[in-house]
Amino acid sequence: MKAILALADGKVFEGKAFGVTGEVSGEVVFNTSMTGYQEILTDPSYCGEIVTMTYPQIGNYGINREDVESCKPFLSGFIVKECCPFPSNFRAEMSLDEYLREKNIVGIEGIDTRALVRHIRNKGAQVGVLSSVDTDPQSLIEKARNSPSLVGRDLVKKVTCDSAYVYSEGVWTLGEGYADRSGEPSPYKVVAYDFGIKRNILRNLVSAGCDVTVVPAATSAEEVLAMNPDGVFLSNGPGDPEPIRYAQENIGKLLGKVPLFGICLGHQLLSIALGGKTYKLKFGHRGGNQPVLDYQRQRVEITSQNHGFAVDSNSLSDKVKVTHINLNDNTVEGIQHTEYPAFSVQYHPEASPGPHDAQYLFARFIELMAKHKS
Repeated sequence: MKAILALADGKVFEGKAFGVTGEVSGEVVFNTSMTGYQEILTDPSYCGEIVTMTYPQIGNYGINREDVESCKPFLSGFIVKECCPFPSNFRAEMSLDEYLREKNIVGIEGIDTRALVRHIRNKGAQVGVLSSVDTDPQSLIEKARNSPSLVGRDLVKKVTCDSAYVYSEGVWTLGEGYADRSGEPSPYKVVAYDFGIKRNILRNLVSAGCDVTVVPAATSAEEVLAMNPDGVFLSNGPGDPEPIRYAQENIGKLLGKVPLFGICLGHQLLSIALGGKTYKLKFGHRGGNQPVLDYQRQRVEITSQNHGFAVDSNSLSDKVKVTHINLNDNTVEGIQHTEYPAFSVQYHPEASPGPHDAQYLFARFIELMAKHKS
């Protein structure tokens, strides 16, 4: 069955449909990771986006239910050069096409993804419509032009949990699966704000020795402090941080009272709460090979990233120190407050998918809580 991707600037790509039959709109972005497509599919940070994979064949090792990062895929659509119909891996439970059908995700394959990525890099990420029901290019272009962008929209409300819950699953080990840490003594109590949190972040916190309670994004600072946490974690999430006023206000009320650690959207929200500003990148950072310089350790780490907005370094006060920068474009990748126990990074130290160079940051959070506790 034919499928068409139409961008708001008039560019059209024709390919073959896979997944479910349907029509979706969203910001068309690309991810350069060679593996990890099912973790990407289930990362809530992709809510509102149609994701293009730059690696030519996707689905070759299938899908297994252990490696998902949330309850379901939140992205709008999926674009690949070739969807492998015959996966081969000892952990595979189904094919990529079967999974997208099960989760009601529209996909397209057979387009020139290199040309699409070059177009996005030159023109910038933009709204597109992906359809296997309407095959009129001009109709789809008009729909794309009338669809909302990510700017100014609160997408966190679409992905956050409905109520608080305790998480006790540790990191995965080959042959053993995920460690069950329920009932084990945990020296640090952490409250994690769910702005679109990935499970592997929670697993790393648990394995580091934290008793983790996840709370909805709009939970008040007063409710969080009443839980008497040793630290508060600010999670990743989708879209523009500017309209998420309630989170910025709650973070502001927590500053100085409890150690804070933010990742991705959590980093942006913390920066805004500290008086900073954010801006939209031309095409964002999405992939598993972004080089970051850690000023404090004077080391370069290869990182996993997924974000379309960044913190403006010129907007930060002299009490906020930039700790990490991106070596590709010098954008801010990490900050630390000089007086409050608070720090954050723009990238994903938990990986899934991606390198593990930055896992030391979870230990840094433990050290911060220990120091504050004493």
